[in-house]
Amino acid sequence: MGSTSSAAREAERPARTDRRGAVVAALMLSMALAALDATIVATAVPQIVGDLGGFSVFSWLFSGYLLAVTVTLPVYGKLSDTFGRKPVLVAGSVVFLAGSLLCALAWNMGALIAFRVVQGLGGGALQGTVQTLAADLYPLKDRPRIQSKLSTVWAVSAVAGPGLGGALAAYADWRWIFLVNLPIGVVALWLIVRHLHEPEREGGAHARVDWAGAVAVFACGGVLLTALVQGGVAWPWLSAPSLALFGTGLVLVAVVVLVERRAAEPVIPGWVWRRRTIAAVNLALGALGLLMVAPAVFLPTYAQSVLGLGPVAAGFVLSVWTLSWPVSAALSQHVYRRIGFRNTAMLGIGAAALILLAFPFLPYPGQAWQPALLMLLLGAALGLFQLPLIVGVQSTVGWAERGTTTASVLFCRQTGQTVGAAVFGAVANGVLAARLGGAGDLDSVTRALDSGTAPEATRRAIAEAVHAVYLGASCAAALAFLVLLFLAPRKFPVLKD
Repeated sequence: MGSTSSAAREAERPARTDRRGAVVAALMLSMALAALDATIVATAVPQIVGDLGGFSVFSWLFSGYLLAVTVTLPVYGKLSDTFGRKPVLVAGSVVFLAGSLLCALAWNMGALIAFRVVQGLGGGALQGTVQTLAADLYPLKDRPRIQSKLSTVWAVSAVAGPGLGGALAAYADWRWIFLVNLPIGVVALWLIVRHLHEPEREGGAHARVDWAGAVAVFACGGVLLTALVQGGVAWPWLSAPSLALFGTGLVLVAVVVLVERRAAEPVIPGWVWRRRTIAAVNLALGALGLLMVAPAVFLPTYAQSVLGLGPVAAGFVLSVWTLSWPVSAALSQHVYRRIGFRNTAMLGIGAAALILLAFPFLPYPGQAWQPALLMLLLGAALGLFQLPLIVGVQSTVGWAERGTTTASVLFCRQTGQTVGAAVFGAVANGVLAARLGGAGDLDSVTRALDSGTAPEATRRAIAEAVHAVYLGASCAAALAFLVLLFLAPRKFPVLKD
């Protein structure tokens, strides 16, 4: 009787490891692959374009990867709940490494963009499954420890990625930017295969997969995100291509709703939005993705064009938030254990709203330490906001729903970043047009500044444009605060470990 009870308890455990430390190391290496890929390519673009050509379409090196990661997150989340985390993470790692090898072998820009999409198809599995496994491996009281380690990986990658990419492009060859993924990925893959063991899922081999829903979600997300990424860049917002993409996207939204309602095991189940806690966290982290665009995209331009800093110094002004973010995230457990997940997140995002609102009041042209100090404070505020929400929402669901829940949260954050890039890009260009009499957009104006042909009035116009973006980011933070205040429950319905 005792052995039967013991076996039953063992079968109920979501994940079992021979050596949990080895699995955590594998998760950190896998996260490093995804995090580095977001930053390491940017500094090598001149060398890539010089070798392969295709300057007019090189932005798709980033857009294609981002689209593939974003639209696959819900699919991988559902698959990990159905078949387990290990097969999804292994398959995603193999696809990512295959895409990296193909990128290194690319013969023209079109091939490189296509292979970056392949990388993104694997990257979606890395991001979502790593975050889910982090919650599987640790009970609630210990989850901040692994989550802060993953946050540190992102921070180090954000700082080291541009420098590493530039060094490889300058002293070796840009192809090594992709080849360096292979040894890291192989080690992570070996650790996962060797040390991660999950109990066999009952009925998992015969589980029904909503492939129609997966295709519909992929198509819908791809069309709408393409419209947002390319609108105002490749074509005007009100042009025929833009309207056609948005119209097609809305039709596909209706198709997704119809298919998912009829599916036995939908990729995006309705309970993701019917449960107050999950819906509130999804919306709040969508707003986080939106506001993160302001510093990540526009602060380097501000630092170089307004403050007169070089690229390295401008990168440092931005990167300081990656120093305070993981520290704040690691310490957030001491706050949410006292006042709860919702109140801690509200404290963090409320502070972030005030910090973002302070940016437009910086003196012109000002000193580099002033925006750097704001970024340091912003990182601390966002660490206090994001981690409690992720840990909290993962703790409200069981193993069989955790992958889908985590993927929905990450999907909303990624979508928020895409929307933010489109919206704030339009805001910045609109302010510039108003201040300069309709002459040019942010990219063309900053290029003129770099060449030394732009007057002082242009610098002031750029400062005002970035100030407007930060004001919009402050509004996004306030929106997240209101979502948590009115939609999230005061106390998250945490399940017992």
